[in-house]
Amino acid sequence: MGYMTVEEHSSSILHLKRSPGVRSWSLLVGVVSVGLAAAYYSSDSLLWKLFYVTGCLFVAMQNMEEWEEAVFDKTKNMIELKTFSLYARVLTLWKKGHEKVVLDLRHLRDICVQEEKVRYLGKGYLLMLRLATGFSYPLTHNATLGGRSDVEAVATLLKRFLGLEGRQSRFQEEEDEFGEDEAEPLDSSSDSEEEVQL
Repeated sequence: MGYMTVEEHSSSILHLKRSPGVRSWSLLVGVVSVGLAAAYYSSDSLLWKLFYVTGCLFVAMQNMEEWEEAVFDKTKNMIELKTFSLYARVLTLWKKGHEKVVLDLRHLRDICVQEEKVRYLGKGYLLMLRLATGFSYPLTHNATLGGRSDVEAVATLLKRFLGLEGRQSRFQEEEDEFGEDEAEPLDSSSDSEEEVQL
């Protein structure tokens, strides 16, 4: 499975989706199987057997990746990031589990690949959205293990869709001009102070 799959791609909307991978489902089946085997082969009471199975089920769900979606809408100038966690849904009895973040598309300045350490498994990669406000927000909560190429392909697709290549140089020019404008009044005020002192 790649980093994210394209659900919809038009001139104004790009919809990306990510589901738990094979590793997550394998972990779920493996840990639940351990709980079932412990319950089946133990001579404990029914209450203990139920505890083995539910305990292993909760551990497996806690380590599962989340379902994630990202919608880039040019007409509304909006980035919508959604996550769905099975563990949070079960733990809160279906009251919570959905998380939604809305960002202003006009504040997006750059998209870059970031390396992240994944506990026990090595390195993973994910995309970071860099905003004009100075904040960075990850496109997904979970990093992709292994090759960096899938993540870079999504980054290239997003930059092409949003036209960030040409805009980045324009943003840099605006920042340079803004920096020069701020520096000029400081220089003139220091000259006037020197004249007053003389």
